[in-house]
Amino acid sequence: MVLPYFAISPTHKPKELAMADNTAITPENTSTPQEEHTADAEGQVAAATTPEAGQEQAAPGQTASTEDAPTQSAPVPAEPQPATAEAPAPAATPAAPKPKAVPSPAALAHKAPHVKAAPAAPTYSQEEIDKAEAFGRVDEQGNVFVREGDQERQVGQFPNADPKEALDLYARRYLDLKEKLNLFASRLRSPKIKAHEIDESITSLKEETSQPEAVGDLAALRTQLEQLAEKGQTRKAELAQARKDAMAKAIKERTAIVEKAEELAASLGDSTNWRSTADKFRSLFEQWQHHQRTTIRIDKADADALWKRFSSARTTFNQARRKWAQQRDAQRSETKRIKEEIIAEADQIKDSTDWGPTSHQFNELMDRWKQAGRAGRQDDDALWARFRQAADVFFNARQADRDKTSVNERENLTKKEALVAKAEALLPVKDSKAAKQARQELAKIQEEWDAIGFVPRDDVRRIEGRMDAVDRQIKAVEDAAWNQSDPEADARVSSFEQQLAAQLQDLDQRIAAEQDPAKKQELEAEKATKEQWMNAVR
Repeated sequence: MVLPYFAISPTHKPKELAMADNTAITPENTSTPQEEHTADAEGQVAAATTPEAGQEQAAPGQTASTEDAPTQSAPVPAEPQPATAEAPAPAATPAAPKPKAVPSPAALAHKAPHVKAAPAAPTYSQEEIDKAEAFGRVDEQGNVFVREGDQERQVGQFPNADPKEALDLYARRYLDLKEKLNLFASRLRSPKIKAHEIDESITSLKEETSQPEAVGDLAALRTQLEQLAEKGQTRKAELAQARKDAMAKAIKERTAIVEKAEELAASLGDSTNWRSTADKFRSLFEQWQHHQRTTIRIDKADADALWKRFSSARTTFNQARRKWAQQRDAQRSETKRIKEEIIAEADQIKDSTDWGPTSHQFNELMDRWKQAGRAGRQDDDALWARFRQAADVFFNARQADRDKTSVNERENLTKKEALVAKAEALLPVKDSKAAKQARQELAKIQEEWDAIGFVPRDDVRRIEGRMDAVDRQIKAVEDAAWNQSDPEADARVSSFEQQLAAQLQDLDQRIAAEQDPAKKQELEAEKATKEQWMNAVR
């Protein structure tokens, strides 16, 4: 039989009850409950020496067996045989007391295993005891009866004792049972009680209240138990509904985790951030584990179905990420191969001094490099260092050549500026003879000019313009002398003079409006040339 969790400890059974259950008690060997309680506290040795709370007195007229009789570590007075209905028990002569032998620690360790101290027995008021005793009586032979309705039932025997003391003993038994029912009623209100505890407690209490050897209002006790049984069934229904609600809530919460995982699996694509998505799946798995540890246990069928969905979503993600990783590795390998080819081509042309075409080739290689994609950070850094090294060889060499060329061109500019000044010194030319001599000198200057070479690009137009202006002025005088005898030539000269006048007027306006010093200088040079032409025409 399974006792309820709140069953009162058998060690709290009054000593009088234990003795009444096993043998008759004479007034000589009977003590008050308080004295017995003190004796128990001082002389408790082993649980094996104490009769079980469930052991009861033998049937009236029978002698208690030696297995039921309590054993003591010290000699006790001889006890008389229980009284029977046919013959009263003779008075027992107490034996002379002998000094108690003090057991050694080894003997105590061998014979008396440690027993935990039991909680204090409940204390009942005298009013409660009196009400319970009203349902019982004790006859002259010490038989104790309880009244149940219109009938009586013998519940025990307490011969050679005061009837009040006997009724007190059995009334306390009744109150103990009532206390168990009250404790069970209190336990029913606890949120931690389990359905199986309710069933086990009711079963145990029904057995104990069926034919209890106690004195009290047993009918009320059984009525209270029936009411508690009904409340127990109601409480079980509440617990079942609460469990059902908790189960539904747990399934809903875990389903939400599964749906998030399925949404992530359904959103996978080319733009997926795989590292971030992996972190989200890891977080969802941790939520799953925490929910599994801290909430009600879900039915296996539902738990398996939800886990199958969650696991399927994770498998979908893992397979997609593995496929993406394979494609990425293949793409990186191809990118690495392309960049190796670009580096090989760059190594072939890095020592070229054909600056223009080679610069164009390096620009094309750079475009191909960008279009090739990435080969992984580590490989990309190493490949780029190799390509940059080849490009630096070429571009550093080209820059060094440009620096050298720039120095030579500035020297050439200085020489050509001296020549153009020498050519401008030939002007003005007034007649054909002077024009002829100037032409000869200009031809010599032109030969030296061509031999010097290039000048800086920014100065080409300016320096060439000044030399062309000298040539045009000399040519204008030559043309005028050749056309002096020709009326048509005179007409052309007159027309040319008009054109020069209009051009000079236009140049004056442009020079006044120009803000750029370099362009303004070019316009002034052009004006000076046209003025010389005008002088030659006149």
